[in-house]
Amino acid sequence: MKKIIKKIYSLLGLLGFLALPAAALADDSDNSPLTALKQVTQNSYSQSTNQTTLAVIIGVVVRTVLSLLGIIFIILIIYAGIIWMTAEGDEAKVEKAQKIMRNAIVGLIITIGVYAIYALMRGLSFTLAG
Repeated sequence: MKKIIKKIYSLLGLLGFLALPAAALADDSDNSPLTALKQVTQNSYSQSTNQTTLAVIIGVVVRTVLSLLGIIFIILIIYAGIIWMTAEGDEAKVEKAQKIMRNAIVGLIITIGVYAIYALMRGLSFTLAG
């Protein structure tokens, strides 16, 4: 029972630590740099187009999928770390955790490659069109 309680406290501590950046960005004042950047991008986007084009829809889908893949990567790394920490010297569990981490890192590299290709193609389309 004590192991379960320790694991729960560890998980809560980890979640609290991961929530710190959100607290740092919780500035709701109108003079923050993020608010100014948001206003600039909204103004420039609303002046440039009022239509939702296929390129905009594809861009939103690609960004959403890449964000979800990043979240899955973080979850897999944390899961593998927990397996490794709780292996208690069991080589099979350590190898399983290492395999999960290896596969997650390969997936992250593929995801970054896809994003790089997407960004490159997006940049080329803007330079060719404009």
